Amino acid sequence: MHSVYFTPELGGLESHVYFLCRALVARGHEVDAVTSRSLPDLAAHEVMDGVRIWRTWLPARNTAGWATHALCSMPRFSSLAEKADVLHAQDIAAVLPCMLAQRVRDAPIVATYHTSHFLERANSLVWRPIFKQFLESADHNLAASREIASVAESIAPGIAVEPVTNGVDAAFFRKVRPTLPNPAGGAKRLIAPRRLFKKNGVEYLIRAMPEILQELEAELIVIGDGPERATLERLVEELGLGNKVKLLGPQLHSDMPGFFSSADLAVFPSLMEATSVAALEAMACEVPVAASRVGGLPEIISGDVGALFEPRDPLSLARVVVDLLKSADLDKLGKTARRRVINQWSNDRLADRHAEVYEEVIQNRQAA
Repeated sequence: MHSVYFTPELGGLESHVYFLCRALVARGHEVDAVTSRSLPDLAAHEVMDGVRIWRTWLPARNTAGWATHALCSMPRFSSLAEKADVLHAQDIAAVLPCMLAQRVRDAPIVATYHTSHFLERANSLVWRPIFKQFLESADHNLAASREIASVAESIAPGIAVEPVTNGVDAAFFRKVRPTLPNPAGGAKRLIAPRRLFKKNGVEYLIRAMPEILQELEAELIVIGDGPERATLERLVEELGLGNKVKLLGPQLHSDMPGFFSSADLAVFPSLMEATSVAALEAMACEVPVAASRVGGLPEIISGDVGALFEPRDPLSLARVVVDLLKSADLDKLGKTARRRVINQWSNDRLADRHAEVYEEVIQNRQAA
């Protein structure tokens, strides 16, 4: 398995890869995950829940940094590939290492496309032919949403791309003792677990807060970090929201059930999105979700678990959030959300499908 990010990083890709690896180990498979030393003090090698993790240098969180990590990870990945049955690339930056590793061992490649970076670059004169080559090189392509699958198939006609919504470990993500004390005065609490990049739209959620506060008492907790943090902190001060909006920075993924259980509503104001693992994790913790009508979010959010609003529109966001928080059915929405995750997006279902794909590509390669 190759993925530029991995637990304890907080994010949808990281969560997906970690829980998939863990589930595969539980089914008796051996899993090596090559990733980056993306956070200070991470070990170069460790074993986590039976998954052997190998970390190499990541110089920056941008295209150049991801490309450099891909190249620097090659010696380790190629060494591990010598005994691998399947090479699995988790997102764009991982495909090239898998392609190069085939020179060491002719193992099949499975590639999964997760993020909005793929959608952003799909029409680029530079990236489109690269994506086409990546898609054609894999024995089986997966996508985290139907939108990504459709775009990928338009790039490489004749290549099938299977949409497989990311899964959640519903035994871990469940309603637990809240990490945070109840807000003062019976106020409602919103939570937004978002990396602080422009594409995640946190600015529009903060701009919606004055409208929300005109209708009811509420506070917003933002969990995550990124290059937009200083800009967002200034915006909070400019709008006079210092006591209503708290940017808590990055938190351990293992602590997220407690944070979700501290909230009345989770909000995802994304401008681009695949299928949000964080939204599914919130739902598994019985928290209703309000989300932008973009990407794969409408595939998981319906009126019986939350509601959708228009992207880049603070007024639309505020109206939806206020309606949900005033609804007498808020608890019912949360319970329905958890049932939906268990029935449709459990990590067990995801792991079973991946095991089937691995077996299929191994058999096809042997028969060729």
